[in-house]
Order: sequence, then structure tokens, then C-alpha cells
Amino acid sequence: MYLIVGLGNPEEEYKGTRHNMGFDTINQICEKYNIKVAKSKFNGLYEKCNIEGKEVILLKPQTYMNLSGTCIREFANFYKIASNDILVIYDDMDIEVGTIKIRKKGNSGSHNGMKSIVENIGTIEFPRIRIGIGKPMENEDKIKYVIGKLSNKTKEELKEGTIKATEAVTEILKNGIDTAMNKFN
Repeated sequence: MYLIVGLGNPEEEYKGTRHNMGFDTINQICEKYNIKVAKSKFNGLYEKCNIEGKEVILLKPQTYMNLSGTCIREFANFYKIASNDILVIYDDMDIEVGTIKIRKKGNSGSHNGMKSIVENIGTIEFPRIRIGIGKPMENEDKIKYVIGKLSNKTKEELKEGTIKATEAVTEILKNGIDTAMNKFN
């Protein structure tokens, strides 16, 4: 079983921000496969489903970003999901807008959601899809950049990343992470 996690902040004010690329990708996956993530458990919205012949749990933690790891740990423990079967999708300022990077493992960098996950599951050995949101201007506040409201043009540019991330999830489930890395990185 796979646990596919999209990171974001749950409140309405954060909807459609750069920091919610993980949530937006889960929404994109739901649209593609006609799935509804509406069940609630362990401070997360989730749905158990079958995608590309694989048993999957789609998860949107409802804690704030920097506490995401507690929700993920609870799901992984309850469903006995190994860390290498947890796929985390999140925003990354070090990647160009509209592009993604897939990795099998790695440090959390400066992303607070990833720091929480590493602390809670006790390893860096889990795959992730990082969605590019670009860097703020030199004098621009980083927090306002990631949680600020976006123009329609910027939303469309960012959507390219969530579309690619959705395609990458499909590729991982069908053909494995190595094939997906070769195709999308």
C-alpha cells in the first residue's frame, strides 16, 4: 500500500497559495481518477482507493504545514506502511516554476513540513516530488511569498507543476520511481 501525501495548510485563506502545491496535486489526482478525499482520521483528510492497480491512501494533513509529520506518522503506523512507500508532494523555492524534481530520499532542507516528517517518521528514506514555486524577489518577504495571494497568470504557471506532479505519481505507481525520475527529472 502507498501513502501519497500532499502538503499544505488547511484553512481557506491558504487555498491557492504557493505553499499548497501538495494539496493542489492531490486535488488534481482526485479529478483525474474521480476520487473524493473526504474521510477524516488522525488530523488528516484521506481516501483509500485503487490507482493504476495499486492500493493507495491519498492524504492531506489538516495540521499546519510544520506539524504534518504527526499526521503522516499516525497513518503509516496504523496502516503499516513502510517509509519507502510514503510519497510526499510539496512546494520548493529552489526549483523553477512549472517544473518538478523527484527524489528517492533526502534531507528536509529549509522546508518546515519536511522537517516535521523526518522527525516523526525517523528517516530521510522516503520518496518525494518537489514542485517548483520559484524564488521571491531579493527584497520580498519569503513567508508572504509562499502564503500570499496569486495573480491568475501565476496560478496558471504553478498549475503546470501540479499537472506534472500528477503525471509523475501515475508513472511511479505504474512503472516505479526510477522510471519516473528518468522521465521527469
